[in-house]
Amino acid sequence: RAPELAQAVSALRLGPRSAAHRLKWLLTLGAVGHTNFLKGTGAREDRLASAGTFRALKEPLAFLRALELLFAIFAFATCGGYSGGLRLSVDCVNKTESNLSIDIAFAYPFRLHQVTFEVPTCEGKERQKLALVGDSSSSAEFFVTVAVFAFLYSLAATVVYIFFQNKYRENNRGPLIDFIVTVVFSFLWLVGSSAWAKGLSDVKVATDPKEVLLLMSACKQPSNKCMAVHSPVMSSLNTSVVFGFLNFILWAGNIWFVFKETGWHSSGQRYLSDPMEKHSSSYNQGGYNQDSYGSSGGYSQQASLGPTSDEFGQQPSGPTSFNNQI
Repeated sequence: RAPELAQAVSALRLGPRSAAHRLKWLLTLGAVGHTNFLKGTGAREDRLASAGTFRALKEPLAFLRALELLFAIFAFATCGGYSGGLRLSVDCVNKTESNLSIDIAFAYPFRLHQVTFEVPTCEGKERQKLALVGDSSSSAEFFVTVAVFAFLYSLAATVVYIFFQNKYRENNRGPLIDFIVTVVFSFLWLVGSSAWAKGLSDVKVATDPKEVLLLMSACKQPSNKCMAVHSPVMSSLNTSVVFGFLNFILWAGNIWFVFKETGWHSSGQRYLSDPMEKHSSSYNQGGYNQDSYGSSGGYSQQASLGPTSDEFGQQPSGPTSFNNQI
């Protein structure tokens, strides 16, 4: 600021017009600098606010919620979006009655008893209408329903953790609701994944080409040749079961981190710390009394070794009386 003041003083010496021009220049320069400073400060505050907002994702509670959200998507996408099929061939003795491409398609929700198809009987042009065996719709739909609701809750909880974390921790109601919902979803994931694993095994048995060929009357005759062209691909359904149990592990593991946010965890710590403090205080008090007792006892013993002040004052009385007698 010293050079600027010097320039301003010199401008004042040059004349009123030159001084006014210099003063106007200084005011303009100060206004521009102040504006740039405010812009830089505002941008820095925005960056810090955004960094602090998304810092919650680094904590285990929000990080596990984000993983639960992704795994729930994988679970209901691999199960609910499945569609597959198999192809069979029946080669009759009379080639005109044969059918070498019998396609059987099925999909979610796996109501296999509603999947019908026609096969030749190898007894003229008569056709036999058959249907697959089994119905795994209840377990599949329950699994997908749990996955969808878990996805919605995980999404809502993640948004609350990131943008409304202060309101979430204002009172104990938010963590308590979160804890109860987490326990419920852990149980639902375990039940749903186990039920769907059993339902998937039934689907595999019902759509096995060897089992389907046993339903055809033409295949029971040795003269006819029945074979499977290709089997259904179940890799995505197997993946859905894996994601189901992974979701159960995530939700069950997240119970502890949600429990730490509740008032039950803090009250339990206070309950455990109070007896420890009482025990330590009573121990210290007992040790202090013992030390004081020992120190007082030792002091009295050392004091008793020497002559007392009264005895020491009585010793010269003997010689004094002897001298008087002489």
